[in-house]
Amino acid sequence: MWQIYKRIYIFAPYKRIKTTIKLRIGVNSRLLLKDKLEGIGYFTLKNLERITRNHPDDEFILFFDRPYDKEFVFAKNVKPVVIPLPTRHPVLWHIYFNILIPIYLKLYKIDVFFSTEGYIPTWGKTPKVCTIHDINFEHDDSFIGNKIYLKYMKYFSPRFAKRAKIVLTVSEYSKQDLIKTYGVEESKIFVVESSANEDFKEYSEEMKILTRQKYTNHSPYFYFVGALHKRKNLTNLFKAFDAFKLKTQSDVKLLIVGNKKWWKGEIEDTYNAMQFKDEVVFTGRLPLEEVNKIAAASIGLVFVSFFEGFGLPPLEAYRAKTAVITSNTSSMPEVAGEGALYANPYDVESICKAMTDLYEQPSLREDLIRKGENQAKKYSWDKTAELVWNAIEQVMKK
Repeated sequence: MWQIYKRIYIFAPYKRIKTTIKLRIGVNSRLLLKDKLEGIGYFTLKNLERITRNHPDDEFILFFDRPYDKEFVFAKNVKPVVIPLPTRHPVLWHIYFNILIPIYLKLYKIDVFFSTEGYIPTWGKTPKVCTIHDINFEHDDSFIGNKIYLKYMKYFSPRFAKRAKIVLTVSEYSKQDLIKTYGVEESKIFVVESSANEDFKEYSEEMKILTRQKYTNHSPYFYFVGALHKRKNLTNLFKAFDAFKLKTQSDVKLLIVGNKKWWKGEIEDTYNAMQFKDEVVFTGRLPLEEVNKIAAASIGLVFVSFFEGFGLPPLEAYRAKTAVITSNTSSMPEVAGEGALYANPYDVESICKAMTDLYEQPSLREDLIRKGENQAKKYSWDKTAELVWNAIEQVMKK
């Protein structure tokens, strides 16, 4: 471990406190949003919870772009700092990361800057660790519908990867993608796999009955959870569900758990053209505990995204003791392992067949649940946080 101690002054709005610390780490915390944690925000939360408490002699300066919730001040060695520029547009991203962040890194005498997403300053002497979860937009422009956002990502992402001392990513698939697409040196990429929420669990049969009563009037169901985004492949899921209903003539429903932020257009049009659209139930965004109950009471998760850098829903389904159907593309076979039934996300019949097999073969479902439980044990946030910390230490050694 980097062992050099030094005398520094902590900047504060009203006073300067003299102290002795080992390392001062600046963290991009802009995605820590109360009750609005998406994938990267959750990755940020789970890692910072552990790293800050496991290293009490180091100081963590958490940079926010708007007022923060006190629950994100994880320990006494955490100092939250608001940089008052909410980053809602590429122009603001550029000002925030390339102008304001470098000023604050110097002001707070930061030893290393850790970003839990791919954005970092492209100049300045402070060494930087960035986390590029995936580069899906390099494979399909339509995955980022806004052309200005897409242009920003395509221009800056390879530059972020080049400027970082170390690049973190969440799967071996994403690592190889970064090497092939951006030419990132293999030696500076660290794989730090994500994990499922530790609170996901199996529920009693009584609770499963109550959950089915609440959402589907006692009917069995498949479920999807995630943003209703083109990359998540809702269009082919809707078509496959229609085909499944025609084939099985069952009372099975489809639950869609997530925000309709990207609903307009192809996804909505496909839904409106469905023969069995009345059998699709939209719940909107739900608290984690409620998602857990839905998972536990389901036939299984159908998560057939076109592209995922990691993909948490299958691991959460494993913890809830339900079956999983997922894509045979990108990182999903690596993450889901032997616990899932795989389908080609571009082939409606392939998805339909997987749903039919899972519904008609109880023994297959039980086998997948058992294998999924074993697969989930391979991942933990404690392990991820340790790998992240090792990467930060590697920067200081360099």
